[in-house]
Amino acid sequence: MSVTTTTHLNFRGDARAALEFYQRVFGGDLTVLSYSDAGAAPDEATADQVMWGQVRATAGFHVMAYDVPANLPYDRGENAFFVSVRGETAEEITGYWDKLADGATVVVPLGPAAWAPRYGMLRDRFGVVWVLDAAAEPQG
Repeated sequence: MSVTTTTHLNFRGDARAALEFYQRVFGGDLTVLSYSDAGAAPDEATADQVMWGQVRATAGFHVMAYDVPANLPYDRGENAFFVSVRGETAEEITGYWDKLADGATVVVPLGPAAWAPRYGMLRDRFGVVWVLDAAAEPQG
């Protein structure tokens, strides 16, 4: 038996734009179900917001997201979670970094770290903190 964890991101009206952005960064398939699609739109203003969405790429990337309805509390928070992406090579991580950095605030610049040939942290334009690193080369 195995268990899979998937990061689920909560937004207030930005879920579709965030999922589309992450699809451009990591590739893969985008699936979006709006409140209207599900017959659960609380009002006209939120009908096209995301009730459930995901990006799933063949390389293993998977993220889910939705727009928190206006009748529920929502606080974007500060450092409430990180999304960690570990790739096999420094080049792979650099490619993801370069795309995620569009409109982002760099927290830790991308570079070598004691545990990885490439590591960096940034807060993307949607407020999500990403930690990217490349798997360390085996020693010995």
